[in-house]
Amino acid sequence: MRVLLPIHQAAGADRALVGGKTLALARLGAAGFQIPQALCVTTEAYRRFVESGGLRGAIARELGRKPFEDMRWEEIWDAALRIRTLFDRAAWPVDLDAALREGIRSAFGDRPVAVRSSAPGEDGVKASFAGLHESFLNVKGPAAVLDNVRLVFASLWSDRALLYRKELGLMPAESEMAVLVQEMAPAERSGVVFGESPSDPAQAVVESVWGLNEGLVDGTVEPDRWILLRGTGSVVSHHAPVREKRVVPGPAGTVVSDLPADLSDRPPLSNAELSEVFRLALDAEAFFGSPQDVEWCFGKGLLHVLQSRPVTARSTPDGSDNRSWYVSLKRSFANLKTLRGRVEGELLPAMGREAEALVSIDLPALDDGKLEEEIRRREAAVRKWEGIYKNEFIPLAHGVRLFGQFYNDKIAPEDPFEFTRLLSGTGMLSLERNALLNDLVQRLGADPLLAERVGRDGRGDAEFEIRVGRLFRDYGDFFGSAGSEAGRRGVLSLLLEMSRRPPGAPEGSAGDGAALRDRFLSRFDGEARTFAEELLGLARDCYRLRDDDNIFLGRLQVALARAVEEKGRRGSGRDGEGTGRIGGGATIEMLNDPSSPPGGGVPPVMESASFLQKDRQLVGHPAGPGFAQGPARVVRKTADLFEMRAGEILVCDAVDPNMTFAIPLAGAVVERRGGMLIHGAIIAREYGIPCVTGIPDAIHRIRTGDMLSVDGYLGIVTRVAAASPML
Repeated sequence: MRVLLPIHQAAGADRALVGGKTLALARLGAAGFQIPQALCVTTEAYRRFVESGGLRGAIARELGRKPFEDMRWEEIWDAALRIRTLFDRAAWPVDLDAALREGIRSAFGDRPVAVRSSAPGEDGVKASFAGLHESFLNVKGPAAVLDNVRLVFASLWSDRALLYRKELGLMPAESEMAVLVQEMAPAERSGVVFGESPSDPAQAVVESVWGLNEGLVDGTVEPDRWILLRGTGSVVSHHAPVREKRVVPGPAGTVVSDLPADLSDRPPLSNAELSEVFRLALDAEAFFGSPQDVEWCFGKGLLHVLQSRPVTARSTPDGSDNRSWYVSLKRSFANLKTLRGRVEGELLPAMGREAEALVSIDLPALDDGKLEEEIRRREAAVRKWEGIYKNEFIPLAHGVRLFGQFYNDKIAPEDPFEFTRLLSGTGMLSLERNALLNDLVQRLGADPLLAERVGRDGRGDAEFEIRVGRLFRDYGDFFGSAGSEAGRRGVLSLLLEMSRRPPGAPEGSAGDGAALRDRFLSRFDGEARTFAEELLGLARDCYRLRDDDNIFLGRLQVALARAVEEKGRRGSGRDGEGTGRIGGGATIEMLNDPSSPPGGGVPPVMESASFLQKDRQLVGHPAGPGFAQGPARVVRKTADLFEMRAGEILVCDAVDPNMTFAIPLAGAVVERRGGMLIHGAIIAREYGIPCVTGIPDAIHRIRTGDMLSVDGYLGIVTRVAAASPML
């Protein structure tokens, strides 16, 4: 079997065997271009690997939970992480392992190499997978190379790659991966050149950084950028950034280091070198017959070609390219640290102050003209913060994803979401609110006379009323109309129900997170341990902040809703009780996933008794481990929450921040919206409650009273018995 080919033999090989990246580089090398020494791990090796470990069937099962076109981006990421963990745990066939190790040792010894994807479908004229599959730099030794080859194999099934294949109409089940193992060139300066600018065909673009290209690709280091005329090579413009950092080889992998002062005041390329890079692009274009996007580096006075692909990217001026927005969410460790500081230190406090200012206004005291002004002001505030939420807050989720991938790659746990147990107990705002509720619940449970009085009169003793007042003062906007008697009665009814089965403390505050953390960190020493600790800290902060931002945005959206309710009350003469649609959950969901439709518009047949009897087992995604059985409570509006009873299965379209207070009462949580990092899944895991997400049309396929069995390990919801037939 041809499982490993030297680069000089790949020039005449079939693209299906060596992939687009290897084939292009091999052809350039054969034509006299300067390329590094390299080997190709072929698609035959990939096929052997996935078939020997039963991975092909496991991948099909993960992607077959529901129609791919119906999966939200977050669900696709969850599936991709589970698939990646399958690769982490799979062993190489013994004979294949021996053959690859010997070939890699013979070619490179322990010299550092780059391990790059080379899928047959990538780097073609009609499609470029640039940045969608994995690459690893400064990898040393056959064992480490094979570990990284496995991860490149797995990146064939990353969320980004799956989305791109869907967009191009490619069949995931037919996809394969080859891997280019390339000796590290001595990169003193690196960059890319577009022989034809993606935005102007009359121009070319050169970007360059000091050090390795990784800093340019992942956004850690801003490049110098030159725009040149294609016809003459003359420079139209040169953007010179503040040069502070560069990416260089580290003890293992790469590190970001400060740029020496003598380099920070000059661009990475001289005029002569800029012209040489431009000529390289034209020569590659002449060789391949189409404009090329070439990655290159200068080392020891030589210009090396690292890879070349056709220029295929085109901008979308209307801003409708949601896939591009989603791909942009992938951030580097350094970028995420900067973003965390900005969100925590500037944006969330400012958002909180604005929300506090809005909810403090006495709306009934405003005349009609002032109320109209207030509605417009709140609409503008919500629009502003929704934009910031999309561009600044949502990318923080990648801090959790980055840690999850790192944890699974190093630990290869049986449970691909074991890492989330290290993220609990971070002091989320939603849990602070629940702690106030729990304090009242404990008082009611410990004092039967107080509970009887509250149930009869709707009032408790003086101390109890002070605490209730504090709850409504700080969080009343999340319980329907804070000042309404109906809103108060609903909350007190819920507190009494909770007191009959007091909720426990969030699992993360007393679970085995500390022991798991110690076991994780014990695998590292020195700089590697420091990095692991920093990455864990970043993930914990991102986990908390990505939940807190929902609380703040929800408060702004509720403030707008209250003003609109006040206007409607004046027009209708009714005294609105705040029992309409829950908060801003749908808006928050659309910000997280612009392609996701709201949960309405379901055909009436789904409500029929015959359909409900046949629709017995519902398959979604596991989002909170555990198993529970109980009657369903379908929640479509705020008032439904106050009807919940202990142990019922909370079924909803999407848990938004307004609903968190009821989750401790639930036996399990079932949502239409999918994903491990959505608000409902995060809070359910904090309380150790089973959770299944991504159940299509959940609130229409399940009725209140249906007896459900919820398997949070497999992501399956079973209707054990239907509620009484509809009349």
